[in-house]
Amino acid sequence: MPATLKTQPAIKKVVTMEAGFKLAAEEIKTSGAVHKNLSAGELCEHAVSGKEAELTAGGALCARTGKHTARSAQDKFIVREPGSEKNVWWDNNASIDEAVFDKIYGKVKNYLANKEIYQRDCYAGSDPKNRLSVRVYTELAWHSLFAGHMFIEPPAAELAGFSPEFTVINAPGFHALPQIDGTRGAAFILLNFKKRVILIGGTAYAGEIKKSIFSVMNYLLPLKGVMPMHCSANVGKKNDTAIFFGLSGTGKTTLSSDPLRRLIGDDEHGWSDNGIFNFEGGCYAKVINLNAEAEPQIYAATGRFGTILENVVYDKHTRVLDLNDGSLTENTRAAYPLEFIDNAIKGVAFPHPKNIVMLTYDAFGVLPPIAKLTGEQAMYHFISGYTAKVANTEMGVKEPKATFSTCFGAPFMSHHPTVYAELLEKKMKKHGSQCWLINTGLCGGPYGVGKRMSIQHTRALLNAALDGKLAKVKFTKDPVFGFGVPARCPGVPAEALNPRQAWSDKAAYDAKRKELAGLFAANFKKFGVTSKSILGAGPKI
Repeated sequence: MPATLKTQPAIKKVVTMEAGFKLAAEEIKTSGAVHKNLSAGELCEHAVSGKEAELTAGGALCARTGKHTARSAQDKFIVREPGSEKNVWWDNNASIDEAVFDKIYGKVKNYLANKEIYQRDCYAGSDPKNRLSVRVYTELAWHSLFAGHMFIEPPAAELAGFSPEFTVINAPGFHALPQIDGTRGAAFILLNFKKRVILIGGTAYAGEIKKSIFSVMNYLLPLKGVMPMHCSANVGKKNDTAIFFGLSGTGKTTLSSDPLRRLIGDDEHGWSDNGIFNFEGGCYAKVINLNAEAEPQIYAATGRFGTILENVVYDKHTRVLDLNDGSLTENTRAAYPLEFIDNAIKGVAFPHPKNIVMLTYDAFGVLPPIAKLTGEQAMYHFISGYTAKVANTEMGVKEPKATFSTCFGAPFMSHHPTVYAELLEKKMKKHGSQCWLINTGLCGGPYGVGKRMSIQHTRALLNAALDGKLAKVKFTKDPVFGFGVPARCPGVPAEALNPRQAWSDKAAYDAKRKELAGLFAANFKKFGVTSKSILGAGPKI
């Protein structure tokens, strides 16, 4: 079982939520129309008539986001004030002064003062005890539709007296002047926990709406002992829940979408005393090179009325999509309601997870396709959040680059990572969850030599872990990383389970494994963890 984390004295512990949580009463006043909680059909009509977006052949609405085709992480700031000062991990979060926020806020209000705007009232979180009521004001109709998909629609009876605890104001047409407004550029995402307001401007990328509220949940929920998680989740026929942590490209969406299991959600969840609950009411999937055979349900969603497509290329005459065209961006997206996925399931909360899966794409070809982690190793790898990316230049492909994103979601973590790790430790221990590390990257050699893990083998290993088959298998201890590697698994060749055996040059494998272990150790130093049991769970160089 995991051991308690201990951090350096310089690392501030999370402060419990202040009493008297005050509801936000921020309203946007305009001489134009305020369209409140319009239906998907109405918003599509507004978006098309306003030339914000166009309908494609299957009925989906396609919008262009301009210069910003992904999150603008460097333009996100948290207002530094007495409350946030105590809790925010400032090494990971950029700050701005209250005065700077207030000045920009006034300008945004003036900008919207004579515009037609859209209001969406919704919840973040399916569990009534832990949800956040949110009001989203948008300049664009399709952004309001996006918020309607991503968050949870309140029953009609609750809309009449709806009181927002947080307000999001999204004005992509307003561009900041850095030399005057104190921002980094024209775009900005500003979180004010004191005023309970989020300002978004200078970017039309809709993901900023979703991720800004996720950042808020990552701040508020730990203050009440609830763990927010950047993960997908599903539940099996035996009511066994599994959660999947993983960075982009590791297979989080693909592996959690299993025809034999019900999908709870694909990206953001909470873990409370009641169990696992979804933050969202929809999905926001990457669709570049989407294959109808590999991802049939997501593929089908791209051709449904109500779906929003971002920066997807299509034929201007036939309006037929070309999902393989990444000329606008490789980050093409589809946003749609959860019910567009046939085997999805909605509910207030689901059982505590029996299995926790941490996914990594290891481009070094070092890690095994699956490994069993002890509690301490789970903490180490959760805090590390490892995957690897390969950089391409005009001169060709270079060596893979290790990427560490703590808690598998560093851009959204407001507190120090040990705050989230201690929550995970506590809940794993209480509910007896088993943790697995799955490598969906390379085997048989590094990038340029090795091949990607077979999706069939990965799926077989995952199923064996989730249904308990691996519990009956002998495990051998990796001499460097220390985790357990299974000797066999149904449907997977034995030689595929041991990464060293898959390399023709065993000495080269040993050298590459030592190199990766060194990268883990160097990265982990910055967190200030002093617990000997957690440090001892890391790789031995």
